[in-house]
Amino acid sequence: MTRIKRGYIARRRRTKIRLFASSFRGAHSRLTRTITQQKIRALVSAHRDRDRKKRDFRRLWITRINAVIRERGVSHSYSRLIHDVYKRQFLLNRKILAQIAISNRNCLYMISNEIIKEVDWKESTRII
Repeated sequence: MTRIKRGYIARRRRTKIRLFASSFRGAHSRLTRTITQQKIRALVSAHRDRDRKKRDFRRLWITRINAVIRERGVSHSYSRLIHDVYKRQFLLNRKILAQIAISNRNCLYMISNEIIKEVDWKESTRII
């Protein structure tokens, strides 16, 4: 009986997987089963870390804003500043405020002072 050669489909699938894992070290880039396991693991990590990245950046922005505000000794805490920013309907999110805090601290101080004045003025008129 003559030998029947297999088709190219399985080889093409393995080649595609190997291309994905070509930068992995050791058996993770050479053995097909190990490559498949590592590919699944890498994709799971990538999916999980896309969400973590958003959380981490938000935490970084909050830390930067808080540090600059507390350094100056302004009567605002971070939470009061953000509350008043939203109350005044400024279009400044945490990312923008953090960039301002790094590049131009005086500008952030001016923003926080304006917010304090505006909020204090509104509260004093409401009491009377």
